[in-house]
Amino acid sequence: MIEKNSYVEIVQEILSSKDRASNIPDDTKETSLKLWAKGWLIEDSEIGELAKIKTITGRVLEGVLTEVNPSYEHGFGDFIPEVSNIGLQAKSILWGDNIE
Repeated sequence: MIEKNSYVEIVQEILSSKDRASNIPDDTKETSLKLWAKGWLIEDSEIGELAKIKTITGRVLEGVLTEVNPSYEHGFGDFIPEVSNIGLQAKSILWGDNIE
């Protein structure tokens, strides 16, 4: 049992694949449009059940409970050597070669 007020993640189907626009790529059309949201449980629930949450902005959303205490797993991708000097080059162009 996941207790009320626990921080969780839900997934909500926004559009089923049959309701998607006709002018999008075929592989996109075959996939439902989903929303993942994090917030606090409004009442006790279980993983895999429908649950209501209140988000940090105060929105109340309902979806399938997927995770308790979800972490943020985003990044900025792999290191690209060609991009590593862009900031220095921009400073040099804007303020001259003697940027430290």
